[in-house]
Amino acid sequence: MAVEKTISQRRVYDGRILNVRVDEAVLPNGKTVTREVIEHHGACGIVAFDEDGKLLMVRQYRYPMACELLELPAGKIDPGETPDACAARELEEETGYRASKLEFLGDIYPIAAYCCEVVHLYLAKGLTRGAQHLDPDEFLDVLHVDFDEALGRVLAGELPDSKTQIGIMKAALLRRK
Repeated sequence: MAVEKTISQRRVYDGRILNVRVDEAVLPNGKTVTREVIEHHGACGIVAFDEDGKLLMVRQYRYPMACELLELPAGKIDPGETPDACAARELEEETGYRASKLEFLGDIYPIAAYCCEVVHLYLAKGLTRGAQHLDPDEFLDVLHVDFDEALGRVLAGELPDSKTQIGIMKAALLRRK
């Protein structure tokens, strides 16, 4: 396997959600290249169905994309928090539902070319309704969407968020079993 060897790292930015660094690396052919890397603590996305079998989704404005997106409930992992704990917390914070069990569906690397973020996907089971606990800077609407409609919207290119697409597609494959 061709591996690049890091020879230096320079921190460019430290932020609340992400950090940026510029690395110098040596390629397998001996040439030196610059690699810009976004560091992110990771996140969790949750596939959850309400008591009527509807998929829980959230609609929220995404500033970088300058539009509202319909997505699976999700959120970033806090320092020291496990992915399981993050998934449980984010599901309740965003939707008001608690899961009695979280089944791990796998990890995705949304933009592996320049970011180390890992999104851990879960299937929430045994939901009970509670109350939302949104962060002060969080504004979203919870929607209960027919699963076949959501799957159709993924296939039609109407749900561009990667964790949402992959979570829905994995759930569709699991439902076929």
